[in-house]
Order: sequence, then structure tokens, then C-alpha cells
Amino acid sequence: MRQGYDAACDIWSLGVLLYTMLAGYTLFTNGPNNTPEEILLRIGSGNFSLSGGNWNTMPDAVKDLLSHMLHNDPHQDQLPLYQLNRHDAPHLVKGAMAVTYSALNHKTFQPILEPVVASSLAQRRSMKKRMSTDL
Repeated sequence: MRQGYDAACDIWSLGVLLYTMLAGYTLFTNGPNNTPEEILLRIGSGNFSLSGGNWNTMPDAVKDLLSHMLHNDPHQDQLPLYQLNRHDAPHLVKGAMAVTYSALNHKTFQPILEPVVASSLAQRRSMKKRMSTDL
């Protein structure tokens, strides 16, 4: 709508990414044949669903967070009820880092890392490049 870019745009974008990761499908695109106009109309309507599929087992707190992130009116933004002060932050970050490192050190599987060229994305791109040079 060309109304200006601010932090609300970033929050909305992160909400779209979080929705996609949790739902397992994109929020405003129904398939590969969607036109940009159709997608923009869906975005403009602000309609989305947090029920059915993966959403049935999702905690209410997650749904609440997403509904606040994905609204179309930036004037609805509210400050959190609790703000971290400088005394709390190092303790929380230190605790989060400890939990993260613990999870990494106690993993039950070892990922197999291969060269990037072995990935399916790299192979598709290579195939596409070969096809375009054949023209």
C-alpha cells in the first residue's frame, strides 16, 4: 500500500515465516499457478486460519503470538506487558545458550553433511542451467 516501512513490516514478515514453518505450507499462496494479484488480494484481506491440520495440536500461546504478528493494522501493535531490563538479559541469554549447547551435545543422531553440489537444489539449478544453454 506504499504507506511506509517500519518495524511492523518486519514483525508481519516474521509472522508469515513462522506460520509457514509451523503449518508446513505457505500462508497466502495456494499453488504454483497463483498470480501476484491473487496473492496480494489474500494478503490485503488479512484472512488466515489457525485451525485444522498442525494447528489442532499447537499451543494457544503460539496461535496468539501469530495472530498478533499477522494483523494488517500496525496501530494495533501493543508493547509487551513485561520488558527485560539490563539486569535480566545476561541471565536469560546465558541460560538460553546453555540449553542450546546442551541440546547440541546430547543429540540422538549425527547429521550427514555432504558437499553443496550434492544437494537437490544445486542439482536442479545445474540441470536448469544446462537446459538454458542448450537453447
